[in-house]
Amino acid sequence: MEIARRAAGISPSPTLAIDAQAKAMKAKGIQVINFSAGEPDFDTPEHIKEAAVAALKAGFTRYTPVAGIPELRQAVCDCLKARGLSYEPADIVVSCGAKHSLYNAMQVLLNEGDEVILCAPYWVSYYEQVKLAGGVPVVVNTDAATDFKLTPDALKAALTPRTKLLILNSPCNPTGVVYSRSELEALAEVILVHDLMVISDEIYAALLYDGLNHTSIASLGPEIKERTIVIDGVSKTYAMTGWRIGYAAAPRAIATAMTDLQSHSTSNPTSIAQKAALAALTGSQEPVAAMRNEFARRRDRILTGLRELPGVECNQPGGAFYVFPFIGKLLGRRFRDRVLNNSTDAAAVLLQEYQVAVVPGVAFGTDPYLRLSYATSMEQIEAGLERLAAFVRELQ
Repeated sequence: MEIARRAAGISPSPTLAIDAQAKAMKAKGIQVINFSAGEPDFDTPEHIKEAAVAALKAGFTRYTPVAGIPELRQAVCDCLKARGLSYEPADIVVSCGAKHSLYNAMQVLLNEGDEVILCAPYWVSYYEQVKLAGGVPVVVNTDAATDFKLTPDALKAALTPRTKLLILNSPCNPTGVVYSRSELEALAEVILVHDLMVISDEIYAALLYDGLNHTSIASLGPEIKERTIVIDGVSKTYAMTGWRIGYAAAPRAIATAMTDLQSHSTSNPTSIAQKAALAALTGSQEPVAAMRNEFARRRDRILTGLRELPGVECNQPGGAFYVFPFIGKLLGRRFRDRVLNNSTDAAAVLLQEYQVAVVPGVAFGTDPYLRLSYATSMEQIEAGLERLAAFVRELQ
């Protein structure tokens, strides 16, 4: 049986594949240090779980409106208001995770052949979702020297008559980069002049360090807001990855189209998870602050440890829970009888020989880097740094 061309052209998520491999090794009793997963290791806060239990006991187990229950959409509006964004519930579409929200947005925005600008390193699923919507990914490369940020000049240089959409991610996965207000204002000028649309992925907006503040590009004025779809969710902020609740805030016509599309795919997100998400957004935010403080402590430790490794360099991330170290000075060297030619080789040796799971930078469109998630315990970070040091020492 021949499958459709669009399905045959899909590449599996490398981050999920490596995480699955690490978990399979753990299931066999192998002591793997897993830096691959973009998933908080904390449990979902108790008051959120209690809301889900209450929903079950109340029999809240039937279909809801496709775009989400009204009180949850209102809670999203209230949360976005704190970012300087004014939306009404009809502008909000709640979906089965932020990844689903991104997929819906690209499906309703893109026509065959439309070009979409991605800033590399980029989150792995952007590229595949653009292709699935018939779009053409146009990758603009950045590096550590510019803190992995897209500049107005680089954006202008990538534009063609077919450019329709720019995808922004701040704080960024995999680099942890956070765009300042002035940097976003400069990009917005180019966006408006060239009549582009923007998807602003803000899933890590609550995870900022060093006194940094989050700025949404949609908050810079009514003109840019009308060209922006804001994506967020509860997965990272509230340790609710498995609950699968994300949302989009968009101009009304786009929100309506996304809702119509969703009505023919998943229908509504899970009713019980919506009640849990409502409790997350409207309840105590103390657990979020506690998680953020612990992430900051872990970031500082893993950053120090990586910078102590000979030949490894690493920029300081301002948000999310990832580090993205440069390993170019390690490449071309030998590990036993094997030459390390790229980040994929390095990641393979680390997993096979040292039981350390990391994601090669090539998965994010950039080499030679590795992505490590510090959404794991300090004990695991310490053990992982020891194994990384042993790996570097053995290189010839």
